[in-house]
This record gives sequence, structure tokens and C-alpha cells, in this order.
Amino acid sequence: MSTISHPARLTLVSHHLCPYVQRAAIALMEKGAPFERRFIDLAAKPGWFTALSPLGKVPLLLVEKAGQQQAVLFESSVICEFVEETVQGPKLHPADPLVRARHRAWMEFGSAILADLWGLETAPDAAGFEQARARMADKFARVEEVLGTGPYFAGEAFSLVDAVYAPIFRYFDVFDTLADTALFAGLPRVQAWRQALSVRPSVRAAVTPDYPDRLRAFLVRHDAFLLKRAA
Repeated sequence: MSTISHPARLTLVSHHLCPYVQRAAIALMEKGAPFERRFIDLAAKPGWFTALSPLGKVPLLLVEKAGQQQAVLFESSVICEFVEETVQGPKLHPADPLVRARHRAWMEFGSAILADLWGLETAPDAAGFEQARARMADKFARVEEVLGTGPYFAGEAFSLVDAVYAPIFRYFDVFDTLADTALFAGLPRVQAWRQALSVRPSVRAAVTPDYPDRLRAFLVRHDAFLLKRAA
């Protein structure tokens, strides 16, 4: 498969809080690919966006090459795989097919954690919050079992698995200022992984500086129990 040369213009259509957008942004930065960000408001989707996005979701990656029609890619996993396969730079997937398949499976597991996280952050009451917290605690316990000595999922090499989990951990940088969810208690390898990802330049740059304020405002709009727990 041919690689994308720098004359190709890459635009990542984004939302400020979307963890799936962050995955794609991290992958692009880890590969050293120049790209532009175009933020939209998902509560008031512009017409050009709905015309391009079959699912009405972000991220989209717009790929423009001279003399060719613009290509539109959607779904974060597809975008990340495309970036890995076509952009020159450090490999973010293992070379061994079996290990690579295992990585992809744990990426899907990260998406399942994100589904539970949505329940945690939008739960209106204690019962819903505790149910989501219990589901997440069980999943992170399983992650603890497969992690090695780190600092990343695959050891010294940063991979697409790390790009999936870094946005998950970022939520808790804000949540921990509000209440103790105790999700990572007794999980030293997960805690160490979270810390290593938090200082990775690509992870830090995947969101705008006002991310914490935007996330807190989101919790307020959803009357999240997490805020009541903090009180």
C-alpha cells in the first residue's frame, strides 16, 4: 500500500470532548502527520457535516490529494488503521498478526469501557452511577491482568491500544477533582499506565486547554450524579 506524502491535506473533523476524535488525533501526531482540526458543535451540526458524515458522528478524516476527489473516512478505528497503514512514521501496530489481532481486541474492549463511562458520567442517581461504576471496575480489573511492566500496553512501544485508553483515563483527571470513584484502587499496573499516558505529548495535545471546563459544563448540563456525589 502506498504511503501518504506531505502534499496530501488531512483534516480531522472534531468535537472538543469526543474520545474517539482524540484517538485519531493521537494516532496522527504519533505518526508525525501534519493535519488540521475543524471543530463542530454536535448539538447544531452544520449542513456540510451532515452531508459528509453517514452516521452524523465525529471524527471524520478528510483526505485531499492534488488531482483527486476528496475522500471522507468515518469511524475512529477505521481512521486509525488508515493512518497506520498509509502514513510514514513509527509503527503503532505489532508486526506479528496474532499479536496485532490481540491489540485490536483490546481496542474494542476499550470501546466497551467507553460505553460504561457514558453511563457513569450521565447517571442521574446513585443507583445508575454505582451500576456503571461496577461494570467499569470489572473491566479495568481484566485490563490489569493483561498489562505487563509498561510503561505502555505493549511495553516500551506506544501503540494504537494506548491511543484508545488515553482518552478514557483523561476523563478521570476531571472526575477525580470532584469525587473518588475508587475505580483504580488495587490496580497498580493500570495506575502506572494511566500516569505514563498522561504525560505523553500526543495525548496532552489531543484536546484543547479548556477541556476540563468543557467536561464540567457537560456534567452540569446532564445534571450528573457525579456532581451531587462531589457535594
